[in-house]
Amino acid sequence: QVQLVESGGGLVQAGGSLRLSCAASGRTFSSHSMGWFRQAPGKAREFVASIILSGGSTFYADSVKGRFAISRDSAQNTVYLQMNSLKPDDTADYYCAASQVVLGSAVWRYWGQGTQVTVSS
Repeated sequence: QVQLVESGGGLVQAGGSLRLSCAASGRTFSSHSMGWFRQAPGKAREFVASIILSGGSTFYADSVKGRFAISRDSAQNTVYLQMNSLKPDDTADYYCAASQVVLGSAVWRYWGQGTQVTVSS
């Protein structure tokens, strides 16, 4: 089992910045990658960014490329999402997730409880 706890959400004006944190505990060594997803009111959950824990390769949704950056602190078992140039469309609940390899494919298996980000115009 892997437990994930997000923090850092809040209210920010358009153009501002926030940094989300995701602290992982439990069997973190079994994780393949960690990522961030978001869900806006009335919309489906969508992928935001991810990082492969071995090697550090990162991936981003087109909508956040150049504005968001995902990083990790292996010693602290923490993943961060630095969000810059925020837009009202970034308003959502943000969820941290951890994946494991199942039958050769990475599956997002563990989820945090979410942290709310509101960007005012």
